[in-house]
Amino acid sequence: MSGAGEDGPSGRRLTASVDAGSAKSDRNGAGDGHIAAIQRARIVRAMLEVCSAYGAANVTVATIVEQAGISRRTFYELFHDVDECFLATFQEARRRLGARVLPAWREPGLWHERLRAALVQLLAFLDHDRLAGRLVLVEASAAAPRALELRRELFDHAVAAVEAGRSETKAARDLSPLTGEGIVGGVVSVLQARLSGGEEQPLVELTGPLMSMIVLPYLGPLAARREARRPLPLLAPEEPAPTPGRGPLGELEIRITYRTVRVLAAIAARPGASNREIGRVAGIEDQGQTSKLLARLEKAGLLENVNAHGVRGLANAWTLTALGAEVQRAMSPASEIGA
Repeated sequence: MSGAGEDGPSGRRLTASVDAGSAKSDRNGAGDGHIAAIQRARIVRAMLEVCSAYGAANVTVATIVEQAGISRRTFYELFHDVDECFLATFQEARRRLGARVLPAWREPGLWHERLRAALVQLLAFLDHDRLAGRLVLVEASAAAPRALELRRELFDHAVAAVEAGRSETKAARDLSPLTGEGIVGGVVSVLQARLSGGEEQPLVELTGPLMSMIVLPYLGPLAARREARRPLPLLAPEEPAPTPGRGPLGELEIRITYRTVRVLAAIAARPGASNREIGRVAGIEDQGQTSKLLARLEKAGLLENVNAHGVRGLANAWTLTALGAEVQRAMSPASEIGA
């Protein structure tokens, strides 16, 4: 994995971003924390994308910040270097993977039924978010040592689950200690090939063949044939995996700072407020700064001045547009402004 200061291949730039530096300068813990969480999520998703596009060994800070649409300063406020960012991304993918697979494995029942249920959830997760699956199963092999350790832990847990089949039959108890490791290695190899090759076939369709391979040494050829022929369970449809450009923030051409959030919240709480009132509620002492920010937000399509009809002597009266209201709702935990 490349060093923090190197340049690398360019990814597509996302138009919306949140400026951590501005948020940090406002010294408001609640706002800082929420905006930082949004930034972190965007960077993590960008890491998934650039790893898939260029390979983990070729990822640089330059590729990440361009993909996420943030500054280098923002990146370094959240991560020490590329390796730390990769590790955080890997841990998040592992957390979501575990949330799908572990409950299925822990259900009471026969070993092969629990294993099949867990495998279905694993394959469904990989189908739902192939970027995360590729990061965990493919790209982690070129990552920092800590990520490799975590990947090995996942492998060991899978081996232990497969090796639980030793208690199923007398013949299984005499199998080589390497049997489970070999089976899991084979399954991982199949999945790596599918994830690396860009194959469109849903991975969940591999449930039967993979289960047949898994149970064969433990339960015998008859059980293996049954597993291969079993129909797939009906899975609830899932929303596409999230991307940084989705949602109201992905439509914007401006940076969203904590001060921006305060202004949007002030207008949401007081529709029709004037420049002066908005500045007071948002904590902006300089009225010139308030006016400039309101003009930028109006140009971005977030605000509408309902008194902008050329009537002299009338104060501005600001309201949120539909897009502005959507952005304000998305950002509302960052600011608490009473009515």
